[in-house]
Amino acid sequence: MQVPPTNSALPTITAPPPTAPRRHRRSKALGFAALAVSLLMAFPTAQSAFGEGVEELPGGGDLGPNVLVFDPSTPDIQGKVDEIFKKQESAQFGSDRYALMFKPGTYNNINAQIGFYTSIAGLGLNPDDTTFNGDVTVDAGWFNGNATQNFWRSAENLALNPVSGTNRWAVSQAAPFRRMHVKGGLNLAPDGYGWASGGYIADSKIDGQVAPYSQQQWYTRDSSIGSWGNGVWNMTFSGVEGAPAQSFPEPPYTTLNTTPVSREKPFLYLDGNDYKVFVPAKRTNARGTSWADGTPEGESIPLDQFYVVKPGATAQTINAAVRQGLHLLFTPGVYHVDEPIEINRANTVALGLGLATVIPDNGVTAIKVGDVDGVKLAGLLVDAGQANSETLVEVGPEGSSADHSANPTSLQDVFVRVGGAGAGKATTAMVVNSDDTIIDHTWLWRADHGDGVGWETNRSDYGLTVNGDDVLATGLFVEHFNKYDVQWNGENGKTIFFQNEKAYDAPDQAAIQNGDIKGYAAYKVADSVTTHEGWGMGSYCYFNVDPTIRQQHGFQAPVKPGVKFHDLLVVSLGGQGQYEHVINDTGSPTSGDTTVPSQVASFP
Repeated sequence: MQVPPTNSALPTITAPPPTAPRRHRRSKALGFAALAVSLLMAFPTAQSAFGEGVEELPGGGDLGPNVLVFDPSTPDIQGKVDEIFKKQESAQFGSDRYALMFKPGTYNNINAQIGFYTSIAGLGLNPDDTTFNGDVTVDAGWFNGNATQNFWRSAENLALNPVSGTNRWAVSQAAPFRRMHVKGGLNLAPDGYGWASGGYIADSKIDGQVAPYSQQQWYTRDSSIGSWGNGVWNMTFSGVEGAPAQSFPEPPYTTLNTTPVSREKPFLYLDGNDYKVFVPAKRTNARGTSWADGTPEGESIPLDQFYVVKPGATAQTINAAVRQGLHLLFTPGVYHVDEPIEINRANTVALGLGLATVIPDNGVTAIKVGDVDGVKLAGLLVDAGQANSETLVEVGPEGSSADHSANPTSLQDVFVRVGGAGAGKATTAMVVNSDDTIIDHTWLWRADHGDGVGWETNRSDYGLTVNGDDVLATGLFVEHFNKYDVQWNGENGKTIFFQNEKAYDAPDQAAIQNGDIKGYAAYKVADSVTTHEGWGMGSYCYFNVDPTIRQQHGFQAPVKPGVKFHDLLVVSLGGQGQYEHVINDTGSPTSGDTTVPSQVASFP
């Protein structure tokens, strides 16, 4: 959550304004025999997977009661959508999950308001296959016009002709806007231009202006926009046609012409009457949408090759489905697991609908991905259980060393929460050991509000730990962990856009002391690392329990020629605590009771 800043650093708006070479420390050679064995193991027979006489699990089937599928002839679409919104508008820590799916066609006079744990998506292969003459709206009436807690929802694969000419998507973290075509403008602030703390757009085309207004930060990737309205603290773009020119810090625009490596999120669609999941191909140095020239590149997988996971399914059954050779499609719901969900088969797709949520019991890791090629993990929320888990999401076992550069594993809209919905604990939220992994939009959040919240009650020392080499993060949101929010130990890592808040609830200076350093950096690059690069990165503090706390810096990294940062900032929200520097001992301190960022354009 973001607290509203308190001074004129943000615009006061009374009306809308006018309009690198690869390098590895480890040998990655695979002998022919080892490769042959791995290929054989990837597709076990029913006998080898389960033993004699064990019945195989069926693929496909219905999508369950919480996936609502509409076509243009469905009666009272607006009424059904409104009914879901009424249930979910303020259900921030509720247990209901919904996916609203629209078959290809044209829908008139629709205003789909999207609440918590609700996803809306078109079922065409391209966004323009499913067109709303209407809006897909997120606003903040439930929270008195403050959008800083509009989390956990999504919109995908639709074309919109907004009624007023501008669609409103006033969100904060964990609310992706993917593969959308807005035939008009896009307003990212709530009605009345109250506070908002987003956000993320990818693979989308907005014909008109994107207007952030009070949005504190935003990341847009591989998209096309008519124009961009303004900037507050950190607006970052990579591979975006129409993006504003690089100009950090005034205005605070960080603009990369292309995205080094990207792969769009898998999505469910209809091929005639048959459900399939489309898995977009990896792109290198991408710019613009993946669908601009028509049918995107990638692979279609029929639904009968998926185990359709429904509430009540156990980890044992889910793992048996993966061993059998099935992909995973999690329907909307909450899933308790008493052993890890293990994905050890290359190219497995594990896709969640409607913010499907996995909760580990008895301190296990919720999801473990093997050191294999091309796993796609997407659209899932992992919620820590009451017993401490050493990790919640683990990509590759410790010591992973295989080369996945041709076919990396990707995590997209994979969110982790520790506390908030109840007491939960985890030593580290997410660990990435596999090389070449793509982390595309994640929010790792140790809760600062809700149930089960306290310095020790929802203890979680580390948000993201990266041990793999050549890992890329695009859209990295990590907040409130007790020690390092991000610790990066692998070589040749890259992060494009980082948003962070240090833990609000630190009881005093001693509680966060890191040896002779005041506080743990939000983003720490290990002293052993020789090559690392980051763009558009911010850390904020709001020490509301003890406002006298001093944080030595937001970022910490070795001073080496290959370690480079571009466009960094730290912010003291309302003067509740202070940063002494931006990175290491570089950058001026935040000061006073105002909310003005301290910035460093480049390091070293």
